[in-house]
Amino acid sequence: MKIIETNKAPAAIGPYVQARLAGGMLYTSGQIGLDPATGTFAGEDVAAQTHQALANLKAILDEAGVGKESVIKVTIFLADMGDFATVNQIYGDFWGTHKPARSTVEVARLPLDARIEMELIALA
Repeated sequence: MKIIETNKAPAAIGPYVQARLAGGMLYTSGQIGLDPATGTFAGEDVAAQTHQALANLKAILDEAGVGKESVIKVTIFLADMGDFATVNQIYGDFWGTHKPARSTVEVARLPLDARIEMELIALA
């Protein structure tokens, strides 16, 4: 197994790594909308946090040498399912014609009271 870490995504805020390569697969930890340069949220609204969470995942993919087209599955955790339409639009724009499998669930609370968290699995 190989640890993947980049300063272009927020450092882990607990005892975990940004991602691991194992058996030809990349597994990321959940990414929230923290700006890695400031350590603060990219914005208070779900749109800003969604854009940043996706940018953080893209930075991890880049560090691992894995393209977006290799992503198999994304899991989205929302603080409020009422934000689904906004997130879905941004998510669709990000992936373009590539459509990974996806699950979206509402949760009671996210780290640092984030509005959204995303993790993914990709073929490496």
